[in-house]
Amino acid sequence: MPAMLYRFLWIFFIYAFLGWCTEVSYAALVTGKFVNRGFLNGPWCPVYGFGVVIVLGCLTPLSGHLPALFAGSVLLTSLLEWLTGFALEKLFHQQWWDYSDQPFNLSGYICLRFSIAWGFACVFVVRLLHPTVLALIHLIPRLVGIVLLGLLGAVMAVDLAATVAAIIQLNRRLAQIDELAARIKEASNEFGENLADKVLDAVERSAGWKEELEELSFKLSERRAELADEREEWEQRREERREQARLQLEEWHASMQELLDQKSFGHRRLLKAFPRLRSLDHSRALERLHRRIEHFRNR
Repeated sequence: MPAMLYRFLWIFFIYAFLGWCTEVSYAALVTGKFVNRGFLNGPWCPVYGFGVVIVLGCLTPLSGHLPALFAGSVLLTSLLEWLTGFALEKLFHQQWWDYSDQPFNLSGYICLRFSIAWGFACVFVVRLLHPTVLALIHLIPRLVGIVLLGLLGAVMAVDLAATVAAIIQLNRRLAQIDELAARIKEASNEFGENLADKVLDAVERSAGWKEELEELSFKLSERRAELADEREEWEQRREERREQARLQLEEWHASMQELLDQKSFGHRRLLKAFPRLRSLDHSRALERLHRRIEHFRNR
């Protein structure tokens, strides 16, 4: 392995870990709780690793000129954060963080406040922290270092594959929630009752709703019969229609509850790590899932 590649790989992994520690510490200060804020499951944030590698590769010649180092760090890290947010949105149809409520933001991906913070952080890294990191890298025997890099790379690759699979499954789950909600709303529109909201709210709150089911199923079957101009036949099949409507409503309720209550470590971790995650295709379904999780968290 070429010496430069070896060194840059170690820099990437070390700062990916330190970046994860920074994110976790910041979240702990804000929320008072431990939150794994990384995109991946493991203790690393690759964007920090890439960011430091890019800054060191481009700005090391400016390390002796503090204003230029700071300005270059602000520009490079802001560009990297914007590109990362844009790429993740295009790949997964989700916006993972949102600075829209911050002044001087660009598309919600970056904002002046954090760009300045990244600039100061990079100055600290280049001028103070990095010499110590390089000294630690030189302490690792070359063969041991290569083996460790191979292991770290393999573990991160598996972690990345697992995270991507979890995101794909989450998007599929959100699509199913939206599809089922649309069916309930369509049935609700047939007889002008607010059936959709009653069923969906009951699922999210784990509230009882069967006391209203008799009346709702009766109205559903009656309206369908009236539209078909089958009043006489409907009188004969009234109980059968009511039972069918009841079973259909119960099936929808159970299916929605199952979707919202699916046990998935990957989904829950991502939603906890990115509380402002926004789905471009299934925003309502994601809101329902957030409310369901929050309901159980507060019980």
